[in-house]
Amino acid sequence: MSENTIVILGNGISGVTCARHIRKNNPNITITIVSAETRHFFSRTALMYIYMGHMKYEHTKPYADDFWEKNDIKLLFGWVKAIDFSNQELNFEDGEVVSYKQLVLATGSKPNMFGWPGQDLNGVQGLYSYQDLLNMEKNTQDIQHAVLVGGGLIGVEMAEMLASRKIPVTFLVREKGFWDNILPKEEAALVGRHIREHHIDLKLDTELKEIIGDEKGQVKAVKTSHGEIINCQFVGLTAGVSPNIALFKNSDLNTNRGILVDDQFRTNLPNVYAIGDCAEFNKPPGKDRKNIEQVWYTGRMHGETLAHNLTHEKKVGYTPGIWFNSAKFFDIEYQTYGHVPPTWENPTRSFYWESASGKVALRFLFDQEDRILGMNAFGWRMRHEFFDRAIKEGWKADRVIGQLDKANFNPEFHKKFYKQLLDKYNSENGTSIPLPRQSFIQKLIGSRSWNRT
Repeated sequence: MSENTIVILGNGISGVTCARHIRKNNPNITITIVSAETRHFFSRTALMYIYMGHMKYEHTKPYADDFWEKNDIKLLFGWVKAIDFSNQELNFEDGEVVSYKQLVLATGSKPNMFGWPGQDLNGVQGLYSYQDLLNMEKNTQDIQHAVLVGGGLIGVEMAEMLASRKIPVTFLVREKGFWDNILPKEEAALVGRHIREHHIDLKLDTELKEIIGDEKGQVKAVKTSHGEIINCQFVGLTAGVSPNIALFKNSDLNTNRGILVDDQFRTNLPNVYAIGDCAEFNKPPGKDRKNIEQVWYTGRMHGETLAHNLTHEKKVGYTPGIWFNSAKFFDIEYQTYGHVPPTWENPTRSFYWESASGKVALRFLFDQEDRILGMNAFGWRMRHEFFDRAIKEGWKADRVIGQLDKANFNPEFHKKFYKQLLDKYNSENGTSIPLPRQSFIQKLIGSRSWNRT
């Protein structure tokens, strides 16, 4: 075994990014990626499109299968049953033992289970892994009704997947507004309306009490907190995810909800690191950021930062910068930048605009000195670099609104939306920010699109 042997447990975005950047930085380090989910890295966010028939599994692999051999990165497919941290060994279920000099834990997340009666019945599952997708394919064959439990992004994805096959869906969400622990009430209402427009039976302020099975151990119904019995043949548990760390419980590795790490992703054990969904920072990595980051782009940044530290003498801490995220609620795109909590108090102030259709909306939050804190966008695609700079530099409200045309990244954008937003902003704030002037070329070739509603 080489002194430079690095083993990465997990082939998601964090582990693979770490491996790629280690190889970029050093051609001589021995790298092994271990996974029992799939042999090759795939785009987890594309799972839903496989089910919906838009893609095949092979289309979700960002790299050709021979990429790994060409870059001298070994792939090992198998289940690890235990890790001997004292002897620096991974013990596999088939009896194989793999030694390491440095170990990177990138084991991802698992769907939350809260001990509901009947949660182990056939036809009950979450959605995170490729195996979950295969199970969903099997469990939803020829069913008449599905029930989803728990709001949020995974729940919306699963609802869209089922709706694409014309499977009726009842969606149980315990909050009074959809995802209202994350979204302000207006945005939560917008998303809730949109879900119902897609013929999803959204039941807010409703919790799951029991999953009822038949004599063969198959789900046949659920019972809600209101005593309602809903017949179904499939139950999707989509109440979030948690770090996948069962393998490390009762070991010498320090864990809480996730594997505890510092800002360089070091654990309490020498030569052992953790990145991605399974990592939990001892201290949040920045203002308004959480100890556990379960987002694709942060996983990539984890991998890049750790790769640098494993290949350079001068170490760096993880500095993720301004928070952002994006998702889809059926056909409404969502972006958020900076800090936009579901509620706020004075002196923080908000400006909210929503189109007459109720499908396009922007929210801006400003501090007591009128500097932008964050924004939400629904159905209006924005440029990341614009808001990253505006929030970092503390732009004032009038400057942000006055230059919003430069933030637009929406091919369907037309100036009438901007005019509507400006009219409302000027009316509410007593300002007179003008529309940006069109160039001659815009007037020549874009007048029709600028004036569409």
